[in-house]
This record gives sequence, structure tokens and C-alpha cells, in this order.
Amino acid sequence: MGDLSHHELRDWEAAIALVSAHAECYSIDHCMHDNRLWHMDLLARAERFSELTELALTDVHTRRRLNRSLRDQGMEAVLRGRAKDRDRDALYVLVRLLCETNRVQEAHRAAQEFGPEDQHAHQIVARFRSPSIGEQ
Repeated sequence: MGDLSHHELRDWEAAIALVSAHAECYSIDHCMHDNRLWHMDLLARAERFSELTELALTDVHTRRRLNRSLRDQGMEAVLRGRAKDRDRDALYVLVRLLCETNRVQEAHRAAQEFGPEDQHAHQIVARFRSPSIGEQ
């Protein structure tokens, strides 16, 4: 998305305020929970990464949305930092990104460095190394 205009920023602020007033993580009310997911999506689209980062400390949905947004924005170094800080989802997103961009060896190194015992991270790399896909 890049730099937001003043008008776009106001629109995002209004949408975020409206949705957040009716959003609750892990609510038994499915509408409140859905609004929470929508709220996280709006924060990501508005590029409010610092707010997402703060919320991600206690909310797995936010953490996942933040990591996807970082990937979409090309913020590989930030993803790598989150993986280093033991965010497993960030590790998985990073490893997939590296594999999908033909950097399987780098993905393997990241999995070894940040999750040496993490089977899922190593399985992601292995899928890209399988004979059906070919060594990339």
C-alpha cells in the first residue's frame, strides 16, 4: 500500500474505531470474534504494524495476521527477527517465503537456526526439496 494519504488515513481510522468497539478475541459471541479478526485485518491494511506487534504479544490471531502482513509488505528482516525471538508462526512464514522464492538452502538454515527441533519448520523445507517438486 505504501504511504497513506491524509484522507485514506482518516478512513482507516474511522473503520478501525467502528469495528474495534464491537470486537473481542476468543468471545463466545461469534460476531464479536469475527469482528476481532476484521479489526486485525483493518490494522494490517492501514499498516499499523506497531499496534499489531503490541496486540500480537497476547493474541495468536493477531500474531498470524501480523506475520502475513510483514511477508506481504516484503519485511523479511522483521520476520526473521520475530522468528529469532521464538515466534513459531513467524518462522513458518519466513521458511515458506524463502522456499517459495527459490531459497531453499536459506530456508533450511533459518529452520536450523531458529527452530532446530521444530518439526513443522523442517517439514516445510522438506516439501520443497521433495523429488516431485525438485531441488530448488
